[in-house]
Amino acid sequence: MRDSSYRGLHLIGILTVVAALSACDSGNNAYVPPPPPKVNVAQPLQQPVVEYFELTGNTDAINAVDIEARVQGFLETIDYKDGTAVKKGDKLFTIQRDTYKAQVDQAQAQLASQQASQVGAKQEYDRQVNLMKQEVTTQTAVDSAKATLDEANANILNAQASLDLANINLGYTEVVAPFDGTVTDHLVDIGALVGVSGPTKLATIVQTDPLYVYFNVSEAQVLMIKQSLAKAGRKLTQADLPSIPVEIGLGDEEGYPHKGHLDYVAPQVDASTGTLSVRGIIDNKEHALLPGLFVRVRVPVAHQDKALLVRDDAIGTNQQGNYVLVLGKDDVIEQKVVKIGHRNGSMRVIESGLDAGDWVVMAGIQRAVPDMKVTPEKITLEAAATGDPSGSKVP
Repeated sequence: MRDSSYRGLHLIGILTVVAALSACDSGNNAYVPPPPPKVNVAQPLQQPVVEYFELTGNTDAINAVDIEARVQGFLETIDYKDGTAVKKGDKLFTIQRDTYKAQVDQAQAQLASQQASQVGAKQEYDRQVNLMKQEVTTQTAVDSAKATLDEANANILNAQASLDLANINLGYTEVVAPFDGTVTDHLVDIGALVGVSGPTKLATIVQTDPLYVYFNVSEAQVLMIKQSLAKAGRKLTQADLPSIPVEIGLGDEEGYPHKGHLDYVAPQVDASTGTLSVRGIIDNKEHALLPGLFVRVRVPVAHQDKALLVRDDAIGTNQQGNYVLVLGKDDVIEQKVVKIGHRNGSMRVIESGLDAGDWVVMAGIQRAVPDMKVTPEKITLEAAATGDPSGSKVP
């Protein structure tokens, strides 16, 4: 009896578990797909931009000359401190002056002697002319006096030239700065004999404000500029160069902080390199730049009034080229192949393949796949800095 009751209770427990399991099976346990991924979409910016050539170049001093001794003598003084800035006309070196001062005195004495001879010759000539009028002398005597006077006049010119030359040589004994700049260390010490067999290099003076920057433009870039000018009915002339800005930056600098303008364009393409040499002038009042530095160069070459820009990291690349993901019908992602232009900060110009009204995936692009439905969150892109120098021309 007790065993029968136990078996009955056990059977009821089993039936209860089975019923519970059946109740669970009868519920809605079908697979529920995850919601569409969230992505941020924005319409491309539409604003004026300047297109640039981004190149590399080298800085060079606008003036750099060797300071040389042009006369022979012993170096008497060094009148500057190595590596200091000097002004035009500042005295840098003094070469033995006494010999050249004596030569000036000698030339002055010779000139005075010739002037005295000229006075006597003039008086004799005048006397002979008067005697000729009185018919008490001959024409031969007058001609002889005239020849003596002419010779005296010529001797004065020769003596004056000798004095001028002596003064020039005396001036060369004081070596002065030909322009504002910085002078290198002296190469000859006081007491050394200089100018013996020719000019002796004493130091070098370098002018670094402003500063030249040289860079090369490829043949393809030259042709592109010519085509753009032809479409605009214009021709680039030398007079236009100062109005075209040039910006440069060092390797450790952000952007292009140093400003200047074009100064020279070579008249022909170098056949050996296929490039055109171009030179700019950069303001360097703070002397932050040195000659010989490798720099990044940026020059404006075109202007677009209504360019389309998207974030550069929103652009992908595949075998077809560059593409962007856009929001299609029913929030389904579509892929558009685009032609990209130059970069403008964190933005990139889209030259073709995109419409101004397209909603482009800007964030969450790794979760967006073509033909996939998404949950879009619309945002607005901030205006990008165009870097267009105010009032500057674009060739």
